[in-house]
Amino acid sequence: MSESATSGVRAMSVAAAFAGMRGVAPVVFRAGCPDCRGRFELAASALRLAIGASSRTTFYSFTCPDCGAVVRKPAGERIVELLTGGGVSTLRLHSTL
Repeated sequence: MSESATSGVRAMSVAAAFAGMRGVAPVVFRAGCPDCRGRFELAASALRLAIGASSRTTFYSFTCPDCGAVVRKPAGERIVELLTGGGVSTLRLHSTL
């Protein structure tokens, strides 16, 4: 490693920075089914997020692993932030005016 005379920062290669990391744990989300009242964890791939023009048209959905019901729940700003940050597939809904 070398040290920059002007900044006092040590240079480090990407390989050295990530040496020892074995992998990243997959993101899981806790959810519940309003039909069977089941509580479970879902991978990002099991969820879908639809972002509409208003809060009424912004929601996430999934299929309950316990009873098979299709569940659709509203998604506020914080939920949208968490789901998109966790890798959930997102569909942007556009109005046709």
